Amino acid sequence: MAYQPIENYAIIGDMHTVALVAINGSIDWLCIPFFDSPSVFGALLDDEKGGRFQITPHETDVRCKQFYWPGTNVLVTRFLSSQGAAELTDFMPVESVNETGLHRFRLIRRLTVVRGAIDFILECRPAFNYALDPHQTERITAGAVFSTEKLKLLLSTDKPFEISKNGVVSRFTLREGDTTVFVLSQMTPGSEWAMHTSNKEAERLFRVTVDYWRDWIAQCQYSGRWREMVYRSALTLKLLTFKPTGAIIAAPTTSLPEEVGGERNWDYRFSWIRDSAFTIYAFMRLGFTEEAQRYMEFLSKVYRGFSGDKPPLQVMYGIDGKTELKEMELHHLEGYKGSRPVRIGNNAYKQLQLDIYGELVDAIYLCNKYGAPISYEEWQEVKRLIDWVCRHWQQEDEGIWEVRGRRRHFTYSKLMCWVALDRGLRLAEKRSFPTDVSGWRKVRNEIYTYILEKSWNPRLKSFVQYPGSDALDAATLLMPMVFLVSPTDPKILGTLEAVMRPPQEGGLLANNLLYRYNLDKTADGLRGREGTFNICTFWLVEALARAGQFKGDLLEEAHLLFERMLGFANHVGLYAEQTGFSGEALGNFPQAFTHLALISSAYNLDKALGTRG
Repeated sequence: MAYQPIENYAIIGDMHTVALVAINGSIDWLCIPFFDSPSVFGALLDDEKGGRFQITPHETDVRCKQFYWPGTNVLVTRFLSSQGAAELTDFMPVESVNETGLHRFRLIRRLTVVRGAIDFILECRPAFNYALDPHQTERITAGAVFSTEKLKLLLSTDKPFEISKNGVVSRFTLREGDTTVFVLSQMTPGSEWAMHTSNKEAERLFRVTVDYWRDWIAQCQYSGRWREMVYRSALTLKLLTFKPTGAIIAAPTTSLPEEVGGERNWDYRFSWIRDSAFTIYAFMRLGFTEEAQRYMEFLSKVYRGFSGDKPPLQVMYGIDGKTELKEMELHHLEGYKGSRPVRIGNNAYKQLQLDIYGELVDAIYLCNKYGAPISYEEWQEVKRLIDWVCRHWQQEDEGIWEVRGRRRHFTYSKLMCWVALDRGLRLAEKRSFPTDVSGWRKVRNEIYTYILEKSWNPRLKSFVQYPGSDALDAATLLMPMVFLVSPTDPKILGTLEAVMRPPQEGGLLANNLLYRYNLDKTADGLRGREGTFNICTFWLVEALARAGQFKGDLLEEAHLLFERMLGFANHVGLYAEQTGFSGEALGNFPQAFTHLALISSAYNLDKALGTRG
């Protein structure tokens, strides 16, 4: 089989892990039991060795369509062929537990023929531990068991099957009105008696799962334009939340390339401070305060009690709070369409990225404002964070884009250090918390002056990536969003004008999509090219929308840009990290960063448009 385009996938999950389901009914990526566990199905990264779980009509000339059951993360794949029509419903029960009350992975695939009689083929070929561990396949009454020393899975089915070299294959026919159920579940001690899941039980689990997602999204307080896209983004962000700890992952995949055939391939199955803090903002905007509060509890365990002068925060953590995320290359996998290397782990956890302190303190400030007020003990931890920023904001760092070249005095890093001081001062004043107000104000003013004077390039009439450079950086668009400057400050308007020029004229905008920076001017320590960054395009929309409240032509530009950007979502409303030259999805998928930026820009653009059409 050929590799599917990245945009041909949808996701299902249970807030412990996520499966990528291709439009042809093939599950090509799934880690069991958790987001950061080794893959069991990994055809996404090696079509030959990676393993997959596919259910599809035997006929080759089949049209496939895919959509989510309204208001849920339950996926329907529709097969249309000369033999008839069928629907494959995929979902993971959210409240699935084993005999001890602990979470147990379960994936349900329910196949129904609604017209005609169709011949199907099922292929379930697991490849445990990124295709490194061999497994045994055993036939039992309920179906087939796949076993390794560390993991045992049951494929429950009442259809006949053959045991093949790496799994099982089943060929069967369903006629109009027939339904059959396939369940892949994790076997735990005491579950060896497992029986086949009946159609009746599958229907019950389907209804429970649908009700769960509909009840959750019903809490959403967004009622503006683009509600469907905002709801889909919220449901996606919820799927990327790890229920046991409240951690939020950046994406459920690893090593999907930023350039097909290139080396810009990273593991995103971890919880970045930055991404998660922005996600909290998005959840707060929509009224989901519980998710924000859960993540703050996760973070408080991570940074509580630090001492000394070393950085109190890592850039990212494991979903269980793990601090060591050592990067490795899996040389036996060819990578998506030959895009080597395939990496697991991420060495960026060792980097210094000063911006995360501002993003975290801003998130704490918002949680205190819209959620549960923080305690005095929590304030003491926040205070220590800000005191550390006061001592270290003048350091060079790797910055928001995690460059693997040399450190710089990145403008965005200084901006977010300013945010840390500013939100800390606001929080202290609001809650009358004791702190060194005069000392913090002094540092806040120093950072402000540094940015406005040193990061401004008078020749380009724009803020630049770092002082003394002529490199533009899309991250500078956040200046008005964090209230450093007015959205109509001449320097911000100049920056908007500069980044919106095409790349050949020194700008970052191509086909209404924004690059994060110009690779010819920013040495990021890597070879090759990359696509436009979806989050940056949404940042541009929001910056234009805020300025457009006072300048009508910019508001219209923001509106058009946003509508165009919606056109780059895939068939079920999902976005990867980047968009390529021909509109294809690039990078890990789906990307939390992109979806939270969609929510924020939709919210603020809708607010700016008011009652206008």
